[in-house]
Amino acid sequence: MMRSVIERIKRSNKVGYLMSLPYLVSFSLFIAFPLGFSFILIFHKWNIITPMQWVGLKNFYRLFHDVEFLRAILNTLVFLVIHIPLQIVFALILAVLLNQKIRFRGFFRAVFFMPVIVSGVVITILWQQLYGYETGVLNLLLLKLGLSRIPWINDPSWAMPSIAIMATWKNVGLYIILFLVGLQNIPKYLYESAELDGASDWQKFIYITIPALNSTMVLVVILSTIGGFSLFIEPFVMTGGGPMNSTLSAMLYIYKQAFYFGHMGYAATLGFFFAFIIFLVVLVQKRVVERK
Repeated sequence: MMRSVIERIKRSNKVGYLMSLPYLVSFSLFIAFPLGFSFILIFHKWNIITPMQWVGLKNFYRLFHDVEFLRAILNTLVFLVIHIPLQIVFALILAVLLNQKIRFRGFFRAVFFMPVIVSGVVITILWQQLYGYETGVLNLLLLKLGLSRIPWINDPSWAMPSIAIMATWKNVGLYIILFLVGLQNIPKYLYESAELDGASDWQKFIYITIPALNSTMVLVVILSTIGGFSLFIEPFVMTGGGPMNSTLSAMLYIYKQAFYFGHMGYAATLGFFFAFIIFLVVLVQKRVVERK
């Protein structure tokens, strides 16, 4: 009997290994190998064409003296400072509205989520036309209202806020869904008790809704931060990092170092360092938001 049990376990283990094989293969090919190879690149100079050259810690020395990379990080932080509050405020407001019993509620939810599943390149090209200085729809509307044109993506002071607005519009649908899930998990009796005590709608929102959404808020902040640090398609397609490098994001800078200039080793160093920055920022955010 014991032998039959052991044989059955062995057979089940073989089936389990077989079922997990596709994941193990994909993990090895698309995650483990690229990470390991990138780590090796950190200590080498390589342009894809010529053989690798060992450079030790020279890539790190270059990193800490790279003013342009620092500018790219600051640009990304400017984007985050604008994008994250906009994302949270608009997503929460729209989620509260879409959580009410209104007509065509399902239709509106689908409409707001639609930009999330549309290609980022398509969205960026669309907004590039909207932001056009001479013939853009937004500036034509401003002229109709008797206002002057705004150089949305042609002026360094306007370019990154304009990209942040576009990114918020594209991604807000995802965070609406997350907030809707959180809102629907709040017990109804809390609102009923508060209403019996004479609480206003604003008081119920501040003292019941917001605290109950704490875990959802943490998730939204973390996802928005990671998505914001990954800013690439929008400046790459819309501005190319200009004007005057005002929209040069860290991801775009890493991409240019790797594929424009062939500095693969240095790009790998930048990537690992940037990932470490993201980890620290997300960790601090998580603790601050949870504490509040």
